[in-house]
Amino acid sequence: MKIVGLNASPNEDGLTAGMLAAALDGAAQAGADTQTVHLKTLELLACVQCDSGWGLCRKEGRCVIADGFQALREDLHAADALVISTPVYYGEIAEVAKNLLDRLRRCENAGPEDSPLAGIFVLGIAAAGGSGGGIVSCQQVLERYAQHIGLRVFDMIPVTRRSRDYKIDTARAAGKAMAWAAAED
Repeated sequence: MKIVGLNASPNEDGLTAGMLAAALDGAAQAGADTQTVHLKTLELLACVQCDSGWGLCRKEGRCVIADGFQALREDLHAADALVISTPVYYGEIAEVAKNLLDRLRRCENAGPEDSPLAGIFVLGIAAAGGSGGGIVSCQQVLERYAQHIGLRVFDMIPVTRRSRDYKIDTARAAGKAMAWAAAED
């Protein structure tokens, strides 16, 4: 069993990354092999809306942009479950996550019933480090992407810098529970 965790924060040791690490630690405790991907270290360009906005992504399930997207997509296709941990920016997910998920939903929707991602669990984490505002709308965005891609939401965990200490335990427990659920599927 493989669980891939996506860190959408530019920080590899902040609140967002710490929550992801806890979730993956829980998954590992349940016997899963885990992989952490720091999205900021990859070149993930924004969709260019080729071919009048509905290019090869919709027709053939592939993207024409030559960057880190396809290799990451193959890693995601090999996963049994995903964890997406994003900082909250203006009530939204991080831009690097948006670039990935915008392109992923287009490619996976060429035939969602055939997508390797269809039906796998995703654990979403929205980490608000500043005021703590915007978590709910960020989680709504994550849920909408999951629906478009065909992922099954296992859980959504909101966290602020003030709730970090007890939410770390929540993330660890959620990672473990998701790994068990994915193994039973």
